[in-house]
Amino acid sequence: MRKIRDFKKIVSVLMVALIVLGTAACGSRADIGDAAFRAAGEGAGEIWIDEGKIALANELKSSEEIQAALDEALVLVNAQRTAAGLPALVRNQGLEDAAKVRAQEITTYFSHTRPDGSSWWTVNSTLQYGENLAKLYQSSSSVVNAWMNSPTHRANIMDSSFISIGMAIYQTSDGSWYWAQEFGY
Repeated sequence: MRKIRDFKKIVSVLMVALIVLGTAACGSRADIGDAAFRAAGEGAGEIWIDEGKIALANELKSSEEIQAALDEALVLVNAQRTAAGLPALVRNQGLEDAAKVRAQEITTYFSHTRPDGSSWWTVNSTLQYGENLAKLYQSSSSVVNAWMNSPTHRANIMDSSFISIGMAIYQTSDGSWYWAQEFGY
């Protein structure tokens, strides 16, 4: 029984690796910018929760295609982590809510600074400690591959102190996807 589980695990990891490697040369190099990281003490004593933006972002309905891409991206990220001996990241609703806000915000201002000039982590300062952004990637394999090929984005994904994640895609009227990936302790 254990041999079958081990075999299934190996086959799963190999399949994910083949998908990621197979898409490495596909698609265009869209902008992923630099990753953002906030030290545990940074902003200590400052509590920021942008409840208005979170409420608006939660009203957005996600298509089945977008939800499937988010689910696949989490599988791909966790495959990278487990292959390196790290624990899988667990979905966190608060981080997902923050990611929805950030994905929408970067459609107008692609930066780790929010459109109002505040820091990226001020959507919910009690949860957000790392952020990866991307724009114009239309598949989870292409965006995860791009993040893994960027030292700063890879560092967030592979940070052993992060245990939770929230991701979102905001689709603009022209069909472009904007990705936000938020990490927490």
